[in-house]
Parts: sequence; structure tokens; C-alpha cells
Amino acid sequence: MFFRVFATLVLLPMVAAAEVAVSVVYLQQQVERPPVLSNLDQIPEDLGAAGAELALTDNLTTAKFLGHKYELTVMTVPQDGDWLAAARQALSQTDFLILDAPARAQLAVADLPEAAEAILFNASAPDRDLRDTTCRANLLHTMPSDAMRTDALAQFLVKRRWDDLVLITGEHLSDVAFADAFRQSLTKFGLELRAEKTWRFDADLRRNAAQEVPIFTQDFGDYDVLLVADELNDFARYIPFNTWEPRPVAGSEGLRPVTWSPVVEQWGAVQLQSRFADQTGRPMRSIDYAAWAAFRSLGEAVTRTQSGDPAVLREYILSDRFELAGFKGRAMNFRAWNGQLRQPIPLVTERAVVALAPLEGFLHQRTELDTLGIDELESQCTAFKEE
Repeated sequence: MFFRVFATLVLLPMVAAAEVAVSVVYLQQQVERPPVLSNLDQIPEDLGAAGAELALTDNLTTAKFLGHKYELTVMTVPQDGDWLAAARQALSQTDFLILDAPARAQLAVADLPEAAEAILFNASAPDRDLRDTTCRANLLHTMPSDAMRTDALAQFLVKRRWDDLVLITGEHLSDVAFADAFRQSLTKFGLELRAEKTWRFDADLRRNAAQEVPIFTQDFGDYDVLLVADELNDFARYIPFNTWEPRPVAGSEGLRPVTWSPVVEQWGAVQLQSRFADQTGRPMRSIDYAAWAAFRSLGEAVTRTQSGDPAVLREYILSDRFELAGFKGRAMNFRAWNGQLRQPIPLVTERAVVALAPLEGFLHQRTELDTLGIDELESQCTAFKEE
């Protein structure tokens, strides 16, 4: 059911700092994935967990000078396994969990009595509600929300003055949620969709894309950008260069707003990318980065507070004093009203970073990072305010 990665350091007598031991569980729920049109994007077995393991190594680099200890346990729950039983087992070992599971499963863990004083990190679910109407005070988010990603792309469209927009949406729930985020972001930044279509093809586009896609997009007429919501990476790969009008594609394909990408190379990111590739033999993905950011946030808080007490660490993590160097060009910290990690969003193609949001000119009274995602005044999260 699970395997263990364990590391400690023998403390030198000359180290005067207080000894602190922190144990973390990476709790992952396996989910059924619908069939897609291509098998090119195989999902690594260590997806997400590998990011936490790299953060363990990074935390231990500092720990050896401070007399701290870190331990990481990775627990994977099968589709038909007892998710809450596994969560209770994890919480019996530690108050610090990194969750890789759908939003509903994460909420179930957050609502356990055993989790009341715990710190949980959401490293995988982008759902808006998880940070808004259904937020939980013990659940912090290192995975950006859909809204943060679509806001980033909307800023780019405004800067380019590309305001004649059309949208294709897949039928999966994640596609629909991403499309909803698109609509909200376009409204937020003064844009609107001129036309929308739902992708319902089940034909093999590896053979038929050149015939089907032009016909499907013909009645869009002329436009500036075709937006695509296909979060399963199913059909969107066949859209560019097959549309009736030769226009840019953005969203789930073409120009993509992402948490992390192998093409992010500035701000010291090459060093992070290289260490991850040396450890795993593959590039770092978004969930890997979110898991890394979760464990590193905890490690940074432990280093600064010299404490392993969840209450002390949570207070520091949500304070203005906290900063995480995330290799994205800006120091990152958490929003005190909903527990979301503020972070820049790279806009990338397969081979390059095109822009890094927030873009110049999009201002905010607190920080430009709060132009991405749910701002405090529009937040319906009350769990953090009730404390």
C-alpha cells in the first residue's frame, strides 16, 4: 500500500540549534482516467511524489546545520481502497500531509476530527470552490487554481489586444471547469467569447484530424485566438495547424498557462530542473512542483521558527513574514484569506516561455500576484476569517 523514504542526520555536538523532527506523508489517491486519443503522454509512477522527495533532499541540506530531522512517507491508495482509513493512518503518524487527490477526497480528509490541528497541502486539485465556498482552514494550496491560470492567459490576451475569441471545450468535468474559469477570467479583464463549441468526436484523429478539425472550426469565421479547454490532453493536440482559419491556439494546447514546465530556465530554475532530472530521469511536471513547494514551504517555516508545532508553523506560513524562493522570479507566499500559494504563472509553448504572469501593467494595491486568481474582496472563503 505504501513505501517509505526515510532520511535523518546524526547531529554534531557543536550544533547549538534546537532539535526538531518533522514527519510528512504524501498521500495519493489513484483515480480512473478516461481513455484519450493518444498514448504519447504516459503518466510517471512517481508523479507528484518525486517532487516531495526532492524537497526532502533540499530540506535536509539546511537541516544538517540546524539539528533538524525530516522524514517522508509516500502512501498510495488504490481506486477501490479505503481513502479515509489511509488518511487516518497517516494522521496517526504526523500532522503534516501533502494530498494528491480530487477535491472531494481532500475535503473528506480535512473534515476528519484527526485533521483538526493538522496542516494539509493540496498539491493536485485546481478547483475554484476548494479555495472559495468549500475552503477549509487546515487545507493550504500549492497547486494554482484554474482561475490563476486562466487569469494569466487573459492578461496576455489583453496585452496583445486579441479580443475576438472563440472556445472549444471537451466533455470531461475538468474540461468544463477550465472553460468556466476561462469565462470568469475573460469577464474579469474586460474580454468576452464570441462563440463556443463542445468537442464530442470519438473518431481517431490521428488519421482524421486534417479532415475533421477544419470542418469543425469553419463556422467560427474569423477570430484572433482559439481557446481550448482539454485538461485530459485528449483532442487539443490535433487542433493547431488544422483550423479553418490560421490562428493561434491557447489554453490546454498552444500557448499554455502552467504551474511548471521543463522550458522554465530563468531565475535559477535550471538548477532545480537538473536536480530533479538527475533524481528521476524525467522532467519536472506541475504536480511535482506543487508537491515540492508544499514540503519546501514546511521546511522554510521550520527553519525560521525553529519549531515543529503545527500551530506555530501554520501561523508563520500564513503571515507576511513567510517567503518561499520558488524559482519563478518572485518570492512566493500564502494568501491569508484562503491558503493559496501566490505564485507567477508561466505562459509556455512546447519549447519556450513566452511570458510570465502577472504581466506588466496589471496592478494591485497589495501585490501584482493577487491579480491572478481569487482576490480577497471577491473571496467567499470564511474558514480563515473565523479563527
